[in-house]
Amino acid sequence: MKRLAAIVLAGVMVFGLAACGGNNDTGNSTDTNSTANAENSTDKGSADTADSNSDAGSEKSSDWDNSNDITVVSREDGSGTRGAFVELFGIEEEVDGEKMDMTTEEANITNSTSVMMSTVAQDEYSIGYISLGSLNDTVKALKIDGTEATADNIKAGTYKISRPFNIAVKEGLSEAGQDFMNYILSKEGQAVVADNNYIPLDNAEAYTSNGASGKVVVAGSSSVSPVMEKLKEAYADANSGVEIEIQTSDSTTGMQNAIDGVCDIGMASRELKDSELEAGLTPTVIALDGIAVIVNNNNPTDEMTSDQVKSIFTGDALAWDEAL
Repeated sequence: MKRLAAIVLAGVMVFGLAACGGNNDTGNSTDTNSTANAENSTDKGSADTADSNSDAGSEKSSDWDNSNDITVVSREDGSGTRGAFVELFGIEEEVDGEKMDMTTEEANITNSTSVMMSTVAQDEYSIGYISLGSLNDTVKALKIDGTEATADNIKAGTYKISRPFNIAVKEGLSEAGQDFMNYILSKEGQAVVADNNYIPLDNAEAYTSNGASGKVVVAGSSSVSPVMEKLKEAYADANSGVEIEIQTSDSTTGMQNAIDGVCDIGMASRELKDSELEAGLTPTVIALDGIAVIVNNNNPTDEMTSDQVKSIFTGDALAWDEAL
């Protein structure tokens, strides 16, 4: 509708200029100034949108059209966040005895948390999901079933959309790898977890180094990776003799790398699969994290039910006014 209106307006302007004849100079000057003013106004609105509470951002939100199609943004198949998301929202269904991910084929697929966030931040009519610990003000998190996505609500059990962060190792982990694991699970390591908006483990004990040195490769989930980077930084102060290398991909790749010996420690933002356990991996929960359902800051929607989210991601609701 907006594109049609723009075409009609352009036609009217061309007709008006032709009819004016000798007044072309004046007409062009006025039109140029009007266009420049409109562009300046748009640019200012775009800049001000970075602050979701600004006046310009609020004005832009008022132009939001809920009859527009929804841009569904999902993660890749190997993502632990996707696996947990489809399970928690009932998007995963059993077909002929096997679990099937029923995410709409029309979804735009992103391969990391950061790409998911930038995609939603750039598309007013998009919806996606990310690790709660990665949430920032470039996007807006929706309340789900009336509850805000916060660490406190997850810990209280009122926000139900949560999952564990796991690390996994095979038998024979090096002393350096074990020392890093000990730090992650320690009181000091869990303080890092809490400081980055994840839910820490209870009753963690103070860290004591085993004095190891060497290199440890940690690989896997892009949702776990941000807090692992923070743990790496803090651990360097506790034991400078161990070098930590973090390779970010997805949960499934991380588990396979740990199985194959490509890395020492795998990261998964989900529970391990039976096949991964049978391959010799031992998981350890290092934190609890929520999954935030996110929309563009200009979207006036503040909350949804779980059923509404499901209807969007299965493709049953194609436009915003069908979902809300």
